[in-house]
Amino acid sequence: MAHEDNGVSASTVLVSFLAGAALGAGLAMLYAPKDGRQLRNQIADLADDAVDKIKEYAKEAQEKIKETIDEGKDVVAEKKSILSSALEAGREAIKREKEKYSA
Repeated sequence: MAHEDNGVSASTVLVSFLAGAALGAGLAMLYAPKDGRQLRNQIADLADDAVDKIKEYAKEAQEKIKETIDEGKDVVAEKKSILSSALEAGREAIKREKEKYSA
């Protein structure tokens, strides 16, 4: 069975999952029997934790994207070098053939 890429990256799914988990935890605390100050403190702590995790995952995603771009640049440079060498070899072969038939 062929794998179909629908354009959603693993990091997007992970960030969405974490955001949903934080929202769910916040809603659960809203319905828990606590006084307002305790509830606000817990929500603030959860929000801070969620923001920290999202920032961490975003940083990791940026690093992976940068690595991928760098690897892509290396591949392009390598292929360009190979193509350039092949073109030069072709030019030399044509030049030899012209000299061979013009003499």
